[in-house]
Amino acid sequence: CFMVEHAGSGVVNIRLFGFLRSFMKERGLPDRFDETVPPEGKSGLEVAAELGLPKEKIEAVFRNGLIQQLDAKIYPGDRVAFVPSGTPGPYRVLLGMVKGR
Repeated sequence: CFMVEHAGSGVVNIRLFGFLRSFMKERGLPDRFDETVPPEGKSGLEVAAELGLPKEKIEAVFRNGLIQQLDAKIYPGDRVAFVPSGTPGPYRVLLGMVKGR
């Protein structure tokens, strides 16, 4: 295991898709934005809670091109997308949530 040095700016780029995108749009909020996190990071669950996202509707976090569990840490400089529950089958394979045949 190795440590990744994260950007010092504290900014994380976040995008939302599917139901989560609609959820934010209905509240007049953007589906893409930057969020500040401390250098030691925060879990995906913590960030989702701060954004007011319903955690029961989030299945995973897509962090820097890799699918991860919600308790994975998000660090400054990361690119993050929250993956909603109920993502259709082909997308689940493409995102790496399940293995293809």
